[in-house]
Amino acid sequence: MADITIYGIKNCNTMKKAFTWFDDNGIAYDFHDYKKKGADMTVIEQAVTEHGWEKVINRKGMTWRQLPDDVKNDMDEAAALELANQKTSVIKRPLITYRGKIILGFDETQYTDTFL
Repeated sequence: MADITIYGIKNCNTMKKAFTWFDDNGIAYDFHDYKKKGADMTVIEQAVTEHGWEKVINRKGMTWRQLPDDVKNDMDEAAALELANQKTSVIKRPLITYRGKIILGFDETQYTDTFL
């Protein structure tokens, strides 16, 4: 088992960038596919604690944009956790666990500083 777990959806372009970066740098990781395994709510809760629901929930993505306005307007931490559990595609990708911390999104500079 690797020290790094990448959570997300395999066909996401941002996920593909992350996979390529890790593979190109010879860094082992485990992949948790939301489509096959669902959300790991312990990890999502940790991400919300560390980063806030506003960063964990991808409010620029199609899943968020398709939500009714009243759902978006009434969003808070509890509602965001429930939404993430029901609609995993709304979670910022990739979400990476490493040494007890959560890293959100793809940032080549951050990855280089963190993993190399």
